[in-house]
Amino acid sequence: MAVLRCGLCRRTSFAGRRHLYSAGHRRRLQEALARLQEEVAAARAAAAAGAVRPFEPAENERRVWCLCCGRGVRRDGRSGGLALPGAALLQHMAGPEHRRATLRFWREQRAEAALRERVLVPAEEYERLERALLQAVTAHRQREDERIQEMAAAIREAEQRQRETVRAALELQPEPELRAGPGCGPRAGPGRDSSKDAEQPGPSGTQTGPDLTWMEPGQALTFIGHQEAEGKGNVHTGAKPPWLTEEEDGSRREIGPSYEEFLKQKEKQKLKKLPAERVGANFDHTSETGAGWLPSFGRVWNHGRRWQSRRQFRTESGEKEKR
Repeated sequence: MAVLRCGLCRRTSFAGRRHLYSAGHRRRLQEALARLQEEVAAARAAAAAGAVRPFEPAENERRVWCLCCGRGVRRDGRSGGLALPGAALLQHMAGPEHRRATLRFWREQRAEAALRERVLVPAEEYERLERALLQAVTAHRQREDERIQEMAAAIREAEQRQRETVRAALELQPEPELRAGPGCGPRAGPGRDSSKDAEQPGPSGTQTGPDLTWMEPGQALTFIGHQEAEGKGNVHTGAKPPWLTEEEDGSRREIGPSYEEFLKQKEKQKLKKLPAERVGANFDHTSETGAGWLPSFGRVWNHGRRWQSRRQFRTESGEKEKR
């Protein structure tokens, strides 16, 4: 029995070439050819209309699956920064390689011969569409050049108006008055009240102090010298910082708790995490105990009998006393 692997249906048929005439295979073939014919028709319409737009990688790098060649083909062409919709697909459909692959595909799939011309682009038609695309690209670039020239002219005109405005403002500006020297201030005119210039009431009706708005750029404030305390300095005059100076009695005070206090506080923090009602939680560690504090049953033992631990403890304590 002949076995046929159908790439269109993506399965193996044990009916051999009779599978090519089955209803499922013919339906899938018609659907795939219809999708390819729609792409070719859209590419022809876009090229004939001369649709040219800026190139966008996300949109213009899409590929179309060529059923006859069994591979993906770019749909749009590119000319510099411009995208040519359908140009790359039409170039592939008009090529000799696609024509040979189409003839082989139609022979193998037993497709209708009338549908074959819909996925082929004659050389004369491709040349006509190519000339239309070239004319569209040339016209688009001319429009872009004209738009750039208009923008440049508008920018130059705006700069010229700005320069004229600045020149007119400089011509209308009055000349500065001549002064005798930096120490000469403005003379008090007959209508000028010196008492009002010295002190002016604030918003609450109180005196806010002398008004310094009358001072000219040539007048400066009086310098009274550096004010320093006798016998003392600061970090700006090169004196030792206060945290490095020693105490008057010669002893340096320790800052913060000692290491022993830190360990005690750390132990207290550990005890806080334990249950409050545990055995021995309230034991008084400051109480004094004698030698007979050990219970009658003895202490913790590792081997032997439990009561022997009491005797062992007493023996060890007696040896320590003799020493």
